[in-house]
This record gives sequence, C-alpha cells and structure tokens, in this order.
Amino acid sequence: MADRKTAAGLDPIETASRDEISALQLERLKWSVRHAYENVPHYRQAFDARGVHPDDIRSLEDIRLLPFTTKADLRANYPFGLFAVPKEKLVRIHASSGTTGKPTVVGYTQRDIDTWASLIARSIHAAGGRPGDTVHIAYGYGLFTGGLGAHYGAERLGCCVVPMSGGATEKQVQLIQDFQPRIIMVTPSYMLAIADEFRRQGLDPRDSSLKIGIHGAEPWTEQMRREIEETFGIDAVDIYGLSEVMGPGVAMECADSKDGPTIWEDHFYPEIVDPETGEPVPDGQLGELVFTTLTKEAFPVIRYRTRDLTRLLPGTSRSMRRFERISGRSDDMMIIRGVNVFPSQIEELLLQEPALAPHYRLEIRRDGRLDSLTVVVEAKPGVEAAAAEPSCRSLAAHIKKIIGISARVQVVPSGAIERSQGKARRVFDYRNLSAAS
Repeated sequence: MADRKTAAGLDPIETASRDEISALQLERLKWSVRHAYENVPHYRQAFDARGVHPDDIRSLEDIRLLPFTTKADLRANYPFGLFAVPKEKLVRIHASSGTTGKPTVVGYTQRDIDTWASLIARSIHAAGGRPGDTVHIAYGYGLFTGGLGAHYGAERLGCCVVPMSGGATEKQVQLIQDFQPRIIMVTPSYMLAIADEFRRQGLDPRDSSLKIGIHGAEPWTEQMRREIEETFGIDAVDIYGLSEVMGPGVAMECADSKDGPTIWEDHFYPEIVDPETGEPVPDGQLGELVFTTLTKEAFPVIRYRTRDLTRLLPGTSRSMRRFERISGRSDDMMIIRGVNVFPSQIEELLLQEPALAPHYRLEIRRDGRLDSLTVVVEAKPGVEAAAAEPSCRSLAAHIKKIIGISARVQVVPSGAIERSQGKARRVFDYRNLSAAS
C-alpha cells in the first residue's frame, strides 16, 4: 500500500478493505474507551451508572452499551472536567462561542494537533488541493477551531497559507486578486458575501484565480453548491467537523464524486441513532449523527450526540463510509403549526427562484394562538423589489405545496440582510416576545 500512497497521494487506510478498517477501529475503540474511563471522572461515573466496563467492549457493536455524551455534559464539566491528560500536557485550548450557555472547551496534546493537521491535509487533498497551492483561509481564527485547523492542515499538505480570517470583505477580494490563491476555505454563506463584494467592485468572480472552494461550519444545500460553483466557476466541496469531536476535518467530500463527506473512520467511529429514542438505526436510514473519537488523547469523547441529521452511506471515492449532506440539526428544527421545518428546506426552494438572492432570514411570530413564518429574502442585485414579487409568490406557493405550511415572503433590496462572517444565523424566533406583549 505504500506504493499506492506515493502514486496517488492517499494514506493507505483510505483504500483499505472494510475488514482492515473495522479491525483498526476496534483496536482503537478499546483504547479510547479505557483511556476515557481511567482518566475522566465523568466517564467513569457514567459507565459505572450504566453497569458497563471497558472490558465489555469486545466488538464494534458493543459500543451500544456505552452512555451518550451531550453538550450539556460538556458544559456541566466546564472548563477542564472532561480532559484526560494533565493541563501541563496540553498545547492548545479551543472553545465554542457559548451563545446558549457556558462555552464548550476542548484541549489538544501535541499528538492531537499532529493528527488534526494530517486529517485536514488529507481533506484538502481529497478536495483536489496539492502541495504548492496557495490557500486563502477565511474561517475565523482564535477560539473557533475553523481557522487554525485549516491553517495547520494546509501547511501540513505543503500549501502556502493566506491567514485572512473572517470579515473585512473588501480586503478579502483585494487579497484574492493580488495573491492569486487556488483554494479558498470559508463558510458557504460568507462565500456568497464575497461574491457580492466582487460584483460591487465591478469584478466577475469567475475571472478570479480560485478553482476549489472548501466550505463547512454550517448546513448548506445542493442548490447553494450550484450557486457557488456557477458564480465562481469552481468545484465547491463540503468539509465537516465540530469542535467537540476535533474541529473541521472529521469528514470530507471528495471532489471526484461530490456525493457527501467521507468520514475518516480510522479516527472517528460514526453511528446514526433515532433522535427521540437514542436507539441505533441501520445504515441508510435518517437519524442523528453520533461520533466516538478513536485516537484523541486530551479530550476523548464517547458517543457524542451531534444533533446533525443525516444518514450513513457506503463508501465510493474511498473505502470509508460517507454520510448524506447534513439536512439540518434537530435543535434548529422549527415547528410551525405542527409541521417540522428545517431552514435547508426553505433554502432549497428559494434558490430555484430567478429573482431572489441566497441571503435570507426566517422570522417566527405568534399571531394570537397560531404561529406564523415570514421569509425575508433579498432581491438579486439589479432586480427591483417590485420585479421580484412574482418570485416571492412562487416561493410562497412552493413552500405551501411541498413543505405544507403557509408562509409570508417579504422581499428586501440587495444588501439589506446583514452578512455573516462565520456561521450564518437563519432563524429568528420572536414567539416569546409576541406572547409577552
């Protein structure tokens, strides 16, 4: 297999048999479970309460014996209660924004950082990146894992990094024009904001040097992929990760197939469970994605419930399994008059309307006893609001027909909706305010 790696630039495990992958996973799962049990009081207590011991893990199926880990567990053990190594062995700490409570804090040993860099490098290679490419990184740097994770991985692959971070959109365009990067790593929503800035400056995004867009950190639809690819003339692929599990690079879509992110199963064991019952469901069935880390030293996580909704699928470009593009998060789901609605469903329909731009917000209010949904969406640049009204009526009709709810569609001028420099916020729920008034 070493010769194949030299020829194709792939790690041998990427083309290993399922038996080889499973054997490695079981070996590493046993280590990770024991490491967590012996070094993290929370896991010891949770295992003991469930009546399970690391010795009970004799097959991959035995992972079902173990308790789940949730974001509430991370917050309850803030800041360092889930770390499995002494603080002196840490080389880095990252944390979430903590907008809904205490931040979730994760740590890395030097070996963890090396593993992470190698997996990002593997991911960029899967996207079509190669040593010598220049990579423009517009993910945020700092406590957010996106910027530094992408940075170390790009350097590990042998790329030249432009560490731009998020924001300063005018300067983003200037540096893309001046430095001529081949690859950009950025959230899909901010990629569209960069496209707007190209046009504002009188530039055609298709004339830029960019050939590959590596987009993640938020759910995005196939329609948004087409919008990005047609706007820039690039290959746009999906990178997946979350700070609790590692950061970006847990899974990566391969450019030659574009059929959902391949999970790097040599480091992360995936499951899909029923969001309501927590019971595992078969591959191919929709449910909540759950991850167990197999090699992390500082911050092992056992059966972490991501809240991301998807389904596991067989491998295509690689031997490892992949998952369907994330359709939404169970905690982002809106319930409008008894109907479950995800922002991605609205976005998919919106992007089919020729006069509407992919910048929108969903506002939920309570009118008397009933909930109401307003889709606030921008007209495309150069399109007057009045000229976009037919598209608005068409969108409202399709939402009613396909999703099954009535929604008001309000068009606003191009540029009226605030641009996100990181993860896009789509849902604004004013129901409590309506009740209070």
